Amino acid sequence: MIRAAVVLILFSINLTVWGTVVLLVGVVKFFTPQGPARRRLILTLASLGEGWVAMNNHISDLTLPIRWEITGVDGPRHDGHYLVFANHISWFDIIVVFRVLHLRTALIRFFTKQELIWLPFIGQACWALEFPFMKRYSADYLARHPEKRGTDLATTRRACERYRTLPVAVLNFLEATRFTLDKHTDQESPYRHLLRPRTGAAAFVVASLGDQLDGILDLTIAYPGHLVTAWEVITGRVKSIRVHVRQLPIPPVLLTSAVTEPGPVREEFREWIERVWAEKDEILRDLLAK
Repeated sequence: MIRAAVVLILFSINLTVWGTVVLLVGVVKFFTPQGPARRRLILTLASLGEGWVAMNNHISDLTLPIRWEITGVDGPRHDGHYLVFANHISWFDIIVVFRVLHLRTALIRFFTKQELIWLPFIGQACWALEFPFMKRYSADYLARHPEKRGTDLATTRRACERYRTLPVAVLNFLEATRFTLDKHTDQESPYRHLLRPRTGAAAFVVASLGDQLDGILDLTIAYPGHLVTAWEVITGRVKSIRVHVRQLPIPPVLLTSAVTEPGPVREEFREWIERVWAEKDEILRDLLAK
Protein backbone atom coordinates (compact mmCIF):
# COMPACT_ATOMS: atom_id res chain seq x y z
CA MET A 1 0.00 0.00 0.00
CA ILE A 2 2.85 2.41 0.82
CA ARG A 3 4.55 1.61 -2.48
CA ALA A 4 1.31 2.18 -4.42
CA ALA A 5 0.72 5.49 -2.66
CA VAL A 6 4.25 6.67 -3.45
CA VAL A 7 3.92 5.62 -7.10
CA LEU A 8 0.57 7.35 -7.55
CA ILE A 9 1.75 10.54 -5.81
CA LEU A 10 4.90 10.74 -7.94
CA PHE A 11 2.97 10.02 -11.16
CA SER A 12 0.44 12.72 -10.19
CA ILE A 13 3.14 15.31 -9.42
CA ASN A 14 4.88 14.52 -12.71
CA LEU A 15 1.61 14.87 -14.60
CA THR A 16 0.75 18.15 -12.86
CA VAL A 17 4.14 19.75 -13.55
CA TRP A 18 4.45 18.73 -17.19
CA GLY A 19 0.72 19.14 -17.81
CA THR A 20 0.82 22.75 -16.61
CA VAL A 21 3.73 23.61 -18.90
CA VAL A 22 2.06 21.86 -21.85
CA LEU A 23 -1.20 23.70 -21.20
CA LEU A 24 0.53 27.10 -21.11
CA VAL A 25 2.31 26.44 -24.40
CA GLY A 26 -0.95 25.03 -25.76
CA VAL A 27 -2.71 28.36 -25.08
CA VAL A 28 -0.02 30.12 -27.12
CA LYS A 29 -0.53 27.56 -29.90
CA PHE A 30 -4.29 28.20 -29.85
CA PHE A 31 -3.73 31.87 -30.74
CA THR A 32 -1.04 31.13 -33.34
CA PRO A 33 -2.28 30.94 -36.95
CA GLN A 34 -1.49 28.00 -39.19
CA GLY A 35 2.04 28.11 -40.53
CA PRO A 36 5.67 27.42 -39.60
CA ALA A 37 5.38 29.07 -36.18
CA ARG A 38 2.43 26.90 -35.19
CA ARG A 39 4.22 23.79 -36.44
CA ARG A 40 7.25 24.64 -34.28
CA LEU A 41 4.96 25.01 -31.27
CA ILE A 42 3.40 21.61 -31.94
CA LEU A 43 6.86 20.02 -32.10
CA THR A 44 7.84 21.83 -28.88
CA LEU A 45 4.74 20.45 -27.19
CA ALA A 46 5.68 16.95 -28.35
CA SER A 47 9.14 17.40 -26.80
CA LEU A 48 7.51 18.39 -23.51
CA GLY A 49 5.39 15.26 -23.74
CA GLU A 50 8.57 13.22 -24.15
CA GLY A 51 9.87 14.82 -20.96
CA TRP A 52 6.78 13.60 -19.11
CA VAL A 53 7.38 10.08 -20.46
CA ALA A 54 11.06 10.12 -19.45
CA MET A 55 10.20 11.13 -15.88
CA ASN A 56 7.50 8.44 -15.68
CA ASN A 57 10.16 5.91 -16.70
CA HIS A 58 12.47 7.13 -13.93
CA ILE A 59 9.67 6.90 -11.37
CA SER A 60 8.90 3.32 -12.44
CA ASP A 61 12.57 2.32 -12.26
CA LEU A 62 12.98 3.83 -8.78
CA THR A 63 9.80 2.48 -7.20
CA LEU A 64 8.79 -0.73 -8.97
CA PRO A 65 10.72 -4.05 -9.08
CA ILE A 66 9.91 -4.67 -12.74
CA ARG A 67 12.32 -6.46 -15.05
CA TRP A 68 11.63 -5.20 -18.55
CA GLU A 69 12.09 -7.69 -21.38
CA ILE A 70 11.66 -5.83 -24.68
CA THR A 71 12.46 -7.43 -28.03
CA GLY A 72 12.21 -6.37 -31.68
CA VAL A 73 12.07 -2.64 -31.00
CA ASP A 74 14.93 -1.68 -33.36
CA GLY A 75 13.86 -0.19 -36.69
CA PRO A 76 11.28 2.59 -36.18
CA ARG A 77 12.31 6.17 -36.99
CA HIS A 78 11.56 9.14 -34.76
CA ASP A 79 10.52 11.20 -37.79
CA GLY A 80 8.24 8.51 -39.22
CA HIS A 81 4.48 7.95 -39.40
CA TYR A 82 3.28 4.79 -37.69
CA LEU A 83 0.07 3.13 -36.67
CA VAL A 84 0.63 1.27 -33.40
CA PHE A 85 -1.36 -1.80 -32.37
CA ALA A 86 -1.30 -3.20 -28.83
CA ASN A 87 -3.33 -5.69 -26.84
CA HIS A 88 -5.10 -4.24 -23.82
CA ILE A 89 -5.07 -5.69 -20.30
CA SER A 90 -4.96 -2.75 -17.85
CA TRP A 91 -4.53 1.03 -17.81
CA PHE A 92 -0.83 0.45 -17.12
CA ASP A 93 -0.57 -0.61 -20.78
CA ILE A 94 -0.37 3.11 -21.61
CA ILE A 95 2.76 3.48 -19.47
CA VAL A 96 4.19 0.37 -21.12
CA VAL A 97 3.63 1.56 -24.70
CA PHE A 98 5.06 5.01 -23.99
CA ARG A 99 8.13 3.43 -22.39
CA VAL A 100 8.79 0.94 -25.18
CA LEU A 101 8.55 3.53 -27.98
CA HIS A 102 10.07 6.47 -26.08
CA LEU A 103 12.35 8.43 -28.47
CA ARG A 104 12.13 5.57 -30.97
CA THR A 105 9.03 7.08 -32.60
CA ALA A 106 7.38 10.47 -32.39
CA LEU A 107 5.25 11.10 -29.32
CA ILE A 108 2.42 8.58 -29.10
CA ARG A 109 -1.09 9.91 -29.65
CA PHE A 110 -4.24 7.91 -29.07
CA PHE A 111 -7.98 8.37 -29.35
CA THR A 112 -9.62 9.58 -26.16
CA LYS A 113 -13.20 10.03 -25.02
CA GLN A 114 -14.51 13.56 -25.39
CA GLU A 115 -15.45 13.68 -21.71
CA LEU A 116 -11.76 13.39 -20.81
CA ILE A 117 -11.13 16.99 -21.89
CA TRP A 118 -12.64 18.18 -18.59
CA LEU A 119 -10.27 16.08 -16.46
CA PRO A 120 -7.75 18.46 -14.84
CA PHE A 121 -4.32 18.53 -16.49
CA ILE A 122 -4.84 15.27 -18.39
CA GLY A 123 -7.65 16.51 -20.63
CA GLN A 124 -6.14 19.90 -21.35
CA ALA A 125 -2.71 18.38 -22.02
CA CYS A 126 -4.23 15.91 -24.48
CA TRP A 127 -5.98 18.81 -26.23
CA ALA A 128 -2.74 20.81 -26.49
CA LEU A 129 -0.83 17.77 -27.77
CA GLU A 130 -3.29 17.22 -30.64
CA PHE A 131 -4.85 14.03 -29.29
CA PRO A 132 -8.08 13.30 -31.19
CA PHE A 133 -11.20 13.40 -29.01
CA MET A 134 -14.05 11.10 -29.91
CA LYS A 135 -17.65 11.15 -28.72
CA ARG A 136 -19.20 7.72 -28.41
CA TYR A 137 -22.97 7.28 -28.60
CA SER A 138 -25.05 4.49 -27.17
CA ALA A 139 -26.98 2.15 -29.46
CA ASP A 140 -30.27 3.64 -28.20
CA TYR A 141 -29.10 7.19 -28.97
CA LEU A 142 -27.97 6.22 -32.47
CA ALA A 143 -31.35 4.58 -33.09
CA ARG A 144 -33.01 7.94 -32.32
CA HIS A 145 -30.33 10.02 -34.10
CA PRO A 146 -29.01 7.99 -37.05
CA GLU A 147 -27.33 11.13 -38.43
CA LYS A 148 -24.69 10.73 -35.68
CA ARG A 149 -23.48 7.41 -37.04
CA GLY A 150 -19.88 7.60 -38.19
CA THR A 151 -19.12 10.79 -36.23
CA ASP A 152 -16.21 9.19 -34.37
CA LEU A 153 -14.67 7.95 -37.62
CA ALA A 154 -15.01 11.42 -39.14
CA THR A 155 -13.06 12.73 -36.14
CA THR A 156 -10.38 10.15 -36.88
CA ARG A 157 -10.08 11.37 -40.45
CA ARG A 158 -9.78 15.04 -39.44
CA ALA A 159 -7.11 14.24 -36.83
CA CYS A 160 -5.07 12.16 -39.25
CA GLU A 161 -5.18 14.89 -41.88
CA ARG A 162 -3.37 17.14 -39.39
CA TYR A 163 -0.77 14.43 -38.81
CA ARG A 164 0.25 14.27 -42.49
CA THR A 165 2.77 17.10 -42.01
CA LEU A 166 4.03 15.95 -38.60
CA PRO A 167 5.88 12.86 -37.38
CA VAL A 168 3.43 10.80 -35.38
CA ALA A 169 2.68 7.40 -33.93
CA VAL A 170 -1.05 6.76 -33.49
CA LEU A 171 -1.88 4.11 -30.88
CA ASN A 172 -4.94 1.96 -31.35
CA PHE A 173 -6.11 -0.73 -28.94
CA LEU A 174 -7.99 -2.75 -31.54
CA GLU A 175 -9.87 -4.73 -28.90
CA ALA A 176 -11.40 -1.39 -27.77
CA THR A 177 -11.63 -2.61 -24.17
CA ARG A 178 -9.53 -4.39 -21.56
CA PHE A 179 -9.32 -8.16 -21.77
CA THR A 180 -11.36 -10.13 -19.23
CA LEU A 181 -12.50 -13.73 -19.23
CA ASP A 182 -16.16 -12.64 -19.22
CA LYS A 183 -15.67 -10.46 -22.32
CA HIS A 184 -13.70 -13.25 -23.98
CA THR A 185 -16.58 -15.65 -23.38
CA ASP A 186 -19.30 -13.18 -24.41
CA GLN A 187 -17.54 -12.48 -27.71
CA GLU A 188 -16.87 -16.16 -28.39
CA SER A 189 -13.38 -14.95 -29.34
CA PRO A 190 -11.47 -17.36 -31.60
CA TYR A 191 -8.21 -16.27 -29.93
CA ARG A 192 -6.92 -17.75 -26.72
CA HIS A 193 -5.50 -14.58 -25.13
CA LEU A 194 -7.15 -11.78 -27.12
CA LEU A 195 -10.55 -10.28 -27.80
CA ARG A 196 -11.83 -9.78 -31.32
CA PRO A 197 -10.22 -6.77 -33.06
CA ARG A 198 -12.25 -3.83 -34.32
CA THR A 199 -10.93 -2.25 -37.49
CA GLY A 200 -12.93 0.96 -38.04
CA ALA A 201 -10.58 3.58 -36.54
CA ALA A 202 -7.48 1.77 -37.81
CA ALA A 203 -8.89 1.81 -41.35
CA PHE A 204 -9.34 5.57 -41.23
CA VAL A 205 -5.75 6.08 -40.03
CA VAL A 206 -4.49 3.91 -42.91
CA ALA A 207 -6.65 5.73 -45.45
CA SER A 208 -5.87 9.23 -44.17
CA LEU A 209 -2.09 8.89 -43.94
CA GLY A 210 -1.94 6.77 -47.08
CA ASP A 211 1.51 6.24 -48.57
CA GLN A 212 3.01 8.51 -45.88
CA LEU A 213 2.49 5.71 -43.40
CA ASP A 214 5.86 4.00 -42.82
CA GLY A 215 4.31 0.88 -41.36
CA ILE A 216 2.47 -0.66 -38.44
CA LEU A 217 4.15 -1.34 -35.12
CA ASP A 218 2.50 -4.29 -33.42
CA LEU A 219 3.22 -4.41 -29.67
CA THR A 220 2.39 -7.60 -27.80
CA ILE A 221 2.33 -6.96 -24.05
CA ALA A 222 2.60 -9.88 -21.63
CA TYR A 223 2.25 -9.78 -17.85
CA PRO A 224 2.99 -12.89 -15.76
CA GLY A 225 -0.31 -14.66 -15.30
CA HIS A 226 -1.81 -12.55 -18.14
CA LEU A 227 -4.83 -11.24 -16.19
CA VAL A 228 -2.98 -8.58 -14.22
CA THR A 229 -4.51 -5.37 -12.91
CA ALA A 230 -2.74 -2.02 -12.75
CA TRP A 231 -3.09 -2.19 -8.97
CA GLU A 232 -0.97 -5.33 -8.89
CA VAL A 233 1.68 -3.50 -10.92
CA ILE A 234 1.92 -0.37 -8.76
CA THR A 235 1.94 -2.41 -5.52
CA GLY A 236 5.05 -4.23 -6.73
CA ARG A 237 3.56 -7.69 -7.23
CA VAL A 238 4.45 -7.78 -10.93
CA LYS A 239 8.15 -8.62 -11.28
CA SER A 240 8.47 -8.65 -15.06
CA ILE A 241 6.76 -7.25 -18.13
CA ARG A 242 7.53 -8.67 -21.57
CA VAL A 243 6.91 -6.76 -24.80
CA HIS A 244 7.58 -7.95 -28.34
CA VAL A 245 7.55 -5.39 -31.15
CA ARG A 246 7.29 -6.20 -34.84
CA GLN A 247 7.03 -3.82 -37.76
CA LEU A 248 4.46 -4.79 -40.37
CA PRO A 249 4.26 -3.49 -43.94
CA ILE A 250 0.80 -2.65 -45.18
CA PRO A 251 -0.34 -4.14 -48.50
CA PRO A 252 -0.44 -1.18 -50.96
CA VAL A 253 -3.97 -2.06 -52.05
CA LEU A 254 -5.19 -1.08 -48.58
CA LEU A 255 -3.73 2.44 -48.68
CA THR A 256 -6.83 3.97 -50.26
CA SER A 257 -10.06 5.50 -49.00
CA ALA A 258 -11.83 2.34 -50.16
CA VAL A 259 -10.60 0.65 -46.98
CA THR A 260 -13.19 2.68 -45.04
CA GLU A 261 -16.14 1.90 -47.31
CA PRO A 262 -18.24 -1.26 -47.69
CA GLY A 263 -16.73 -3.49 -50.33
CA PRO A 264 -13.92 -5.93 -51.11
CA VAL A 265 -11.07 -3.64 -49.98
CA ARG A 266 -12.53 -3.16 -46.50
CA GLU A 267 -13.17 -6.90 -46.29
CA GLU A 268 -9.55 -7.55 -47.30
CA PHE A 269 -8.38 -5.18 -44.57
CA ARG A 270 -10.51 -6.97 -41.97
CA GLU A 271 -9.10 -10.34 -43.04
CA TRP A 272 -5.56 -8.96 -42.91
CA ILE A 273 -6.11 -7.66 -39.36
CA GLU A 274 -7.49 -11.05 -38.30
CA ARG A 275 -4.35 -12.77 -39.62
CA VAL A 276 -2.21 -10.28 -37.71
CA TRP A 277 -4.28 -10.95 -34.59
CA ALA A 278 -3.94 -14.73 -34.95
CA GLU A 279 -0.14 -14.33 -35.17
CA LYS A 280 -0.24 -11.98 -32.19
CA ASP A 281 -2.11 -14.58 -30.16
CA GLU A 282 0.71 -17.07 -30.82
CA ILE A 283 3.35 -14.50 -29.84
CA LEU A 284 1.50 -13.76 -26.61
CA ARG A 285 1.25 -17.47 -25.86
CA ASP A 286 5.04 -17.81 -26.24
CA LEU A 287 5.74 -14.76 -24.07
CA LEU A 288 3.49 -16.08 -21.30
CA ALA A 289 5.10 -19.53 -21.50
CA LYS A 290 8.61 -18.16 -20.82
